[in-house]
Amino acid sequence: MQIDRTRELETKGIGALLLMYALPSVVTQIISSIYNICDRIFIGQGVGALAIAGLAITMPVMNIIHAFGALIGVGAGARMSIVLGKKDVNWAENILGNSFIFTIVLSGLVMIFSYIFLDDILMEFGATDNTVAYAHEYMVIVLPGMFLTTMAFNLTSLIRASGYPTKSMLILGSGALLNIALDAIFIFVFKWGIAGAAWATTISMAFATFLAGLHFLRRDSFIRFRRHGFQPKGYIFKNIFMIGMSPFLMNVAAAGVVAILNIQLIRYGGDMAVGAYGIANSYILIMIMVILGVCMGMQPIAGYNYGAGHPDRLKRVYVLTMKVCVILGVLTAVIGCAIPRIISMAFTSDKLLLDISQMALPYITVMTPLIAFTIVNSNFFQSIDKPWIAIVTSLSRQVIFLIPMMYLMPIIYMRLGLDSLQGVFCSCTISDVFGAALALVLLLTQRKVFKYTI
Repeated sequence: MQIDRTRELETKGIGALLLMYALPSVVTQIISSIYNICDRIFIGQGVGALAIAGLAITMPVMNIIHAFGALIGVGAGARMSIVLGKKDVNWAENILGNSFIFTIVLSGLVMIFSYIFLDDILMEFGATDNTVAYAHEYMVIVLPGMFLTTMAFNLTSLIRASGYPTKSMLILGSGALLNIALDAIFIFVFKWGIAGAAWATTISMAFATFLAGLHFLRRDSFIRFRRHGFQPKGYIFKNIFMIGMSPFLMNVAAAGVVAILNIQLIRYGGDMAVGAYGIANSYILIMIMVILGVCMGMQPIAGYNYGAGHPDRLKRVYVLTMKVCVILGVLTAVIGCAIPRIISMAFTSDKLLLDISQMALPYITVMTPLIAFTIVNSNFFQSIDKPWIAIVTSLSRQVIFLIPMMYLMPIIYMRLGLDSLQGVFCSCTISDVFGAALALVLLLTQRKVFKYTI
């Protein structure tokens, strides 16, 4: 099976390969976003505008927790793929067991720290007296769910790496559908408010974790939980840590930037501005997840052909991926700019929140094609073993440009006699342009990879 798969990566048509590898990844990414999107829609419609603003405050906190999930899940999954290529089943089972221990220990420490300093953390991330109660109520319940999220995505990543991609998708999909159903029941029937959304997320992730764990307990599973796998091995922890560090840093940086953005939004627009950004971010998140899924499908194709010395195929998969993702970005931008109020009405009926969201959405979405360009380049460089270029490409938009722009643009707008809040949202637009420009420069410095490979 492994030989046939390798031959396909080298000989099969690029379009067919990209479809075959990208489709499961796209589905998985969409499923991942459903957990967040459903909470925001049901909370906005069933609880109120301040509640959705409070939920938006929790986003950077949850992003940091998800970063630990990416650290373990990406690192363990990638490492298992490598050792299975070497036909070393015992090593793969050691990775399974050690990543399970790593998840429990690391997530447990993060959860305990978050509980102890929860209110202080929420206030640092932009909570106010009006929204901190909602954010606190949600996080107290959902923190165990975040631990389960880390475990579920780690185990499903390993299920996918061990040869069961469809099963991985079905497990995550069942959790997402359960989350939707429980959101509706807990919020609209039981009237539990924002706590209902938190319980829906926690229960659904517990269900997904249970199903994923059952897979590795089955006797007919290729890789299983075995006693020897749970013996701690320092080199496995190190391998998981090193491979997963790139997505970890990107997630942490994103959380920090959102925290600063929330503070600026509170300063110039109040709680409703934070809620409006939460709505805009929820809309764009769906398409970003799809773009990331396509890029995940590109990575094994690009990496193999780079290593095999096939620059023509490397270039074709890069160009095709770029075309697909930029088209998706254009579609996202057109819809976001054309019907921002209709999109916002899916999340809230509050007039003030609708007005601000209608203003924010075009700023946030208009440069989605450039965001797609940056994402493709970052994932491409990661797939051909140039992680630092990938990290700089990814972090440029979020850190290098967005942070200073968040402070500069409101002042410029104020000096021009314009709404400073629009300046905060415009900082996202400007940073998208600068980030894409830097990505282009870095791409041009590495264009030799399309002429010959190592």
